[in-house]
Amino acid sequence: MATNIFGIAITGLQAAQAGLITAGHNISNANTPGFTRQQVDFSNATPLASGSGFFGNGVDVVTVQRLYSQFLSNEVLTASTQSSSLDSNYSQIQQIDNLLADPSAGVSPALQNFFTAVQGVATTPNVDASRQAMLSSAQALASSFQGIDQQLTGLRDGVNSAIGATTREISNFATQIADLNQRIIVARSATGGQPPNDLLDQRDQLVANLNKDIRATVVTQGDGAYNVFIGNGQPLVAGTQAYSLATLPDPLDPTKLTIGYRAPSGVVQLPEATLSGGSLGGLLDFRSQALDPAQNALGRVAITLAQTVNAQHELGQDLNGQLGTPLFSIGPPRVNSNLNNTGNAVIAAAFDTTNVGALTTSDYRLNYDGTNYTLTRLSDNTTRAFATFPQNVDGFTLSLASGAAAAGDSFLIRPTVDGASTLNVAITDPTKVAAAAPIRTAQGAANTGTGTLSAGSVNVPPPPDPNLQQPVTITFTSPTTFDVTGTGTGNPTGVAYTAGQNISFNGWTVQISGAPATGDSFSIGPNTGGSGDNRNALALASLQTAKILDGGTASYQGAYAALVSQVGTQTQQLQVTSAAQASILQQVQTAQQSYSGVNLDEEAANLIRFQQAYQASGKVLQIASTLFASLLQINP
Repeated sequence: MATNIFGIAITGLQAAQAGLITAGHNISNANTPGFTRQQVDFSNATPLASGSGFFGNGVDVVTVQRLYSQFLSNEVLTASTQSSSLDSNYSQIQQIDNLLADPSAGVSPALQNFFTAVQGVATTPNVDASRQAMLSSAQALASSFQGIDQQLTGLRDGVNSAIGATTREISNFATQIADLNQRIIVARSATGGQPPNDLLDQRDQLVANLNKDIRATVVTQGDGAYNVFIGNGQPLVAGTQAYSLATLPDPLDPTKLTIGYRAPSGVVQLPEATLSGGSLGGLLDFRSQALDPAQNALGRVAITLAQTVNAQHELGQDLNGQLGTPLFSIGPPRVNSNLNNTGNAVIAAAFDTTNVGALTTSDYRLNYDGTNYTLTRLSDNTTRAFATFPQNVDGFTLSLASGAAAAGDSFLIRPTVDGASTLNVAITDPTKVAAAAPIRTAQGAANTGTGTLSAGSVNVPPPPDPNLQQPVTITFTSPTTFDVTGTGTGNPTGVAYTAGQNISFNGWTVQISGAPATGDSFSIGPNTGGSGDNRNALALASLQTAKILDGGTASYQGAYAALVSQVGTQTQQLQVTSAAQASILQQVQTAQQSYSGVNLDEEAANLIRFQQAYQASGKVLQIASTLFASLLQINP
């Protein structure tokens, strides 16, 4: 029985040594990211049976385990991936908010300056300096649109670059996790199933880092390996096998990078909606929910401005006596054919100048099933089916330019995305500013009645009637009837007169009021020498407050202000949500650390406890040695 005292003492020394090693290991890694506090599990050794009962046989070191909570770890991963997504989105949208709301560099002051200059032409239409100022302010306005669009395009390029870097990082994490899976399986096998705690910590830290990039789901296998899934269940890691992601141009929009999954059969494009969470999800959300709508909305203001100003300018007359030409030039809607199309159809799009106010900020997808086309407005998924072209939709017209579509072909129509970047001033000669109206009205010098003739207006939309400036005479054959003579009028006779009624011929409209007498005449003809005429300039200036956009409910300034407000609201919401999520993350991290983190005070106490246990076990061994020596000294 005495010889067992040595064994008991030795197990005590070994147990105390294990405790000291583990406490020292915890202290050394107190600041190691992802480290989980470890503790030694002890169990009393199998006792020795005797006639006097069971005597203790020391202590066994069962294992060294991590103080790890799967629940708390999952909470941290969930909060972390959401926080990273919001932070990524917020950091990007801040740049748009600062850009659009800049009081000195935004579109709003440039719009105001342009219409102030138009008003200057209306005040002094025969002064070249005022006309030049109008062209200069128009160029400054176009440059302002272009400058903001260039910065938005720069943000898009930055997002593409960040998506590429994040995708490569995700693939790298997958490779490292698969490698650690292999090492963990080998380590567990070599030790009879004992947990390789430090390897497990390293793997969990990689999973945590992965969740900062993309939301990932982890399933533990029976051999201890992790299976990691993303998206709709695509395996990123399956045991010791790692899969990777890649970036590839969107078949419908080559300027847009999308995420591809490298499957055994090849690279498969993943739907963006399935890639939520993490910085990658935040970047994708920013692009689809903030960047694309903002660029489209900016382009819509530019397009509407160009189309409506051009329409009015073409109804005027310049200093050379010529009808006005477009003041601005603007590019057509963008139409992309899917790179995977098998047909050779070329779809063209053009703005509907008669209904430009119906333009939306949405993109559209056109699908062909072999019989019918289906056009989907992507902002609200409203669909429209048709079999033939052309088709007028939301302020633009679609037509089949050439070729024929095959079943399964698709096209992306982006009506407004290029509006701001393609806005340019088409006139450089100030004499071509059409400030005057191309027609002039006059009352006969011998008139005896009280009838008065309005200045007249040119009918919209352009182009004007070819007979617009042909002389026309209205002669009253009685106080209640009149005849019309002139080219293009059809020379009607006996037309009933009503005071204030619209009288329209050759693309113009006038009104006669009062009581004309029999024989009174009124003439409408070309505005020869009308350098001081400002009627068309006044009409141009009135466009500043006209309700044109959003179906006739918003002006240029109003639509731009709505864009600024929308982006500002999104930015504020993300700021608040991001801060709240950061607080939640901090709370769950604190809870996890309180359970799994290293407490230096506690470890210091453990060192003292195990030191004392070691010394006590050493004393037991010393006593056992003394007893054994005493036995040897007894004479037989």
